[in-house]
Amino acid sequence: MTNIKPRFFINLKKILAITIGIYSINGFAQSANEFPSKPIRLIVGFAAGGGSDTSARLIAPKFSEYIGQPVIIENKPGAGGNLASEFIVKAPADGYTILLTTIGSLAINPNMPEGTSFDPLKDFSMITQGVTFSNILVVKADSSIKNLKDFINAGKDKKGFVTFGSSGNGSTGHLAGELLKIRSGMNAQHINYKGGGPAMNDLLGGNITAIFASTPTAIPFIEAGKLRAIGVTGPKRAVALPNVPTIAEQGYPGYQAENWYAFVGPPKMPQEVVAKLNTALTKAMKDPETLDRLHRVGLEASPNTPSELLNYVKSENDSWGKIIKKIQWEK
Repeated sequence: MTNIKPRFFINLKKILAITIGIYSINGFAQSANEFPSKPIRLIVGFAAGGGSDTSARLIAPKFSEYIGQPVIIENKPGAGGNLASEFIVKAPADGYTILLTTIGSLAINPNMPEGTSFDPLKDFSMITQGVTFSNILVVKADSSIKNLKDFINAGKDKKGFVTFGSSGNGSTGHLAGELLKIRSGMNAQHINYKGGGPAMNDLLGGNITAIFASTPTAIPFIEAGKLRAIGVTGPKRAVALPNVPTIAEQGYPGYQAENWYAFVGPPKMPQEVVAKLNTALTKAMKDPETLDRLHRVGLEASPNTPSELLNYVKSENDSWGKIIKKIQWEK
């Protein structure tokens, strides 16, 4: 009798463990199959009014329609998008909290001297790429700077003081300016903001000389006559600004700093949930209404598969890592 009781309790523990395990697996599968059953939070790592915020708000209506639930946009600015990325890494991996992130968090910031607390290739569930676009070098419409040559000459004038703002350290707007400094030999001080919106406010207020702004941030002000566009950072002219030449066209062949955003989630999201999010976002970005809204502000929809996005992030990490090392070496 002394041996029966311990064996009974050991077997009971095994039965309970197996039962709980089966229940947990079935419950997990059931929740993935029922996804989504409540609103989805779409986190944006920059302040309202910037390029990523604008993109999220243009895509969200159709995303909500195709996913079948409300999509609530929440801005969490700071550290060039890193704060939002750190938040997502720790969020529940159930698909109800996802992030519209940037090239900065996924490919640039990890290569910066200070690095990041997360690994973009391991700590996110890739969902789909969002949009691609160029940055636009803009100054105030009443500025004495009329073109790129004037801007560079102002940066070479020892009596002058040229500043350029961006949505954060490590953003393409920041690196676009650093690349131009290297290629042209001009001097310019970078001013770091928590988003394209705050940077734009300071430019309009006359507190800085220029911004390498995202197209959705810049175009409304260009069309309103408040800003003058003097150069496009991408490999080709922006569809919405066909008369503005690229920086490469203006004497700096090979100059290129293209921007892109992507949708990611917390690590280890169920594949079924990722697939549903990918399908809904892809349909949303391919919808004619969304495409029209995006094109009006110079954005190109570029949805892809999770594996394609992962490979693209790897490639961009390698490319920007080499550029950042060159910038540091030149300094």
